[in-house]
Amino acid sequence: MKKVLIGSFLLLFTLCMAHSVSAQTTNPQAVTDLLNRIGGDNAADRFVTILDESIATNGKEMFIISKQDEKPCIKGSTISALTTGINWYLNHYAHINIAWNNLSADLVNATLPLPSNDEVHESTADYRYYLNYCTFSYSMAFWTWERWQQEIDWMALHGINMPLQIVGLDVVWKAVLEELKFSETDIAAFIAGPGFQAWWAMNNLEGWGGTINATGVSMSGNPDWWYTRQEELCGKMLARMRELGMKPVLPGYCGMVPNKITSYTSGWTIIDGGGWAGGYTRPDILDPRDTDNFNTMSEIYYRHLKAVMGTSEFYSMDPFHESYVPSGYESVIYNGVMAAMDNYAMTAEEKAALGIDNPKWIIQYWQGLPNATGFSSVPVTDPDRFIALDLFSDGNPNWSGSHYAGHDFIYCQLSNFGGRTGLHGRIRKTMEGYYDALARSNMKGVGATPEGIENNPVIYDMIFELPWIATEPTPEEWLTEYAYSRYGVDSDAAAQAWELLLNSVHNCTVDGQQGTSEPIILARPALTINSVSSWSKSGIYWDVQDVLKATDLLLSLTDIPESSKANYGYDVIDIVRQSMVDFSYYLLADIRTAYNNGDTAEYERLYAIFLQLMLDIDAMLANDENFTLERWTSMARDVTDEATGTTDNDKNW
Repeated sequence: MKKVLIGSFLLLFTLCMAHSVSAQTTNPQAVTDLLNRIGGDNAADRFVTILDESIATNGKEMFIISKQDEKPCIKGSTISALTTGINWYLNHYAHINIAWNNLSADLVNATLPLPSNDEVHESTADYRYYLNYCTFSYSMAFWTWERWQQEIDWMALHGINMPLQIVGLDVVWKAVLEELKFSETDIAAFIAGPGFQAWWAMNNLEGWGGTINATGVSMSGNPDWWYTRQEELCGKMLARMRELGMKPVLPGYCGMVPNKITSYTSGWTIIDGGGWAGGYTRPDILDPRDTDNFNTMSEIYYRHLKAVMGTSEFYSMDPFHESYVPSGYESVIYNGVMAAMDNYAMTAEEKAALGIDNPKWIIQYWQGLPNATGFSSVPVTDPDRFIALDLFSDGNPNWSGSHYAGHDFIYCQLSNFGGRTGLHGRIRKTMEGYYDALARSNMKGVGATPEGIENNPVIYDMIFELPWIATEPTPEEWLTEYAYSRYGVDSDAAAQAWELLLNSVHNCTVDGQQGTSEPIILARPALTINSVSSWSKSGIYWDVQDVLKATDLLLSLTDIPESSKANYGYDVIDIVRQSMVDFSYYLLADIRTAYNNGDTAEYERLYAIFLQLMLDIDAMLANDENFTLERWTSMARDVTDEATGTTDNDKNW
């Protein structure tokens, strides 16, 4: 087993002696509860966990894996480092891989080897960011608290200490608009329905998806029970995140106002928001040069945000997302939004309680915004006050130039767009890029910014392990370890399978391609198909024989332990699915040739195979609930069980 050791036993001994007087917390309650949730009742009894801030060196987080009392012992300088160490131990010692398809493991009965030597890891990324606004709609719109608990535990295990958190934003805005005396009708017309709140939160649209007519009952906007449930869910999520050492990134105020705002205010200076892709009407923007009214709106917003979500060190705002900055507004908008955050997000006492002078603004760098003028307009008195998410570092990196004007940035992997299904990644490029970016003094973190999740788990394990590996590994070395942890067997066949995938589907070389090549069987029927959804591609950039060979190698594995069977089964189905949809791409080309040649018999034979292929894929996917529609619809209906007084009409909604 390959391990990257940072330092030596002598270094470890010196550190321990130098800080021996510092207080320690053994088996912190939050970590004990986490282990029992993921591993079964009393799973925590099989570990020793220690929180010890003193082991951090040069302000960098650290975890140490050792043994104590004949148990695995994981020590961390922060709760986040400690939970990361637990996951490292599970993957690299116990060979248990917890992933979206299998979010728990039997740790009560599992074999837990004792390390022969202490293993030390120090983080090279202060910020470990997670999520994209889009994820909250493409993947998370209808999650229950049970599913959110699992995700937050997954975040903790992967060392994420800066998750984006927008659940409850609709509650905040409802309170804001009620204070401004908006009618219920106009509130409903502004706040989007659950499936569209991501784009509403980014100022792309308003009031979409909240109206239905089900079983003769009309619902205009989100029902009252939805807001009650959202506020309760938000409180639970934030409490758990903070308990596990995370600093959630909260949605700050960037000037968004409803189009109806002028009906309720007088003399406010408004910037027309215009339209967004697909014909949506954007909300308007309150001109920050209208200082008094901008301050009034900011104060109202942050007061209600604090009531629902509390305060944080980090706030997310994206003025003019997927839009344009009107001429002359580059410095005005960014400085106005920054000043509002500083003045109204929290009091001086609350800042002192968090140990900060002022909160920090996290901004997505996407489609050229903020532009260079925008970044330059914010003084770099403290480079970590205006932090850029280099949102698509794996496919379209922008960190290597001077665009961020000295402000800190976070190296991000954006491997999924639109929640589309398919094997895809840029593993080699992402690894190399991370270690290249480390040479930049203003690179302060790593992030995963997927639009959709619960697919391609390998690339998330990879991106969040990199900060804890001092010396860049080869992708082949890392994947050999991954295959062992994923399937619980040390197998050359598994390592070879993942090397084939590394050099095929996980080696996208198409510049700027946004996520997987979509299966053409998902498109509207046609003889020529170049894309399935509006911004996708369907072309195959890999050698399909490599995927077939990887399939054969995985199918040859034997003696998969019980703890890994869910992972093995999921991967086999996913890779076979990929092989089958790859076949459909070439099959359609043969159908088109037969049609163009007027060969009716061949055309009918081939399209019968095509239709049967769709049925075969459907039958195969039914063997794992993670690939089924029923899992999605059931969870959506279960949301109503988290509120009182709901009916079948609410389930239909």
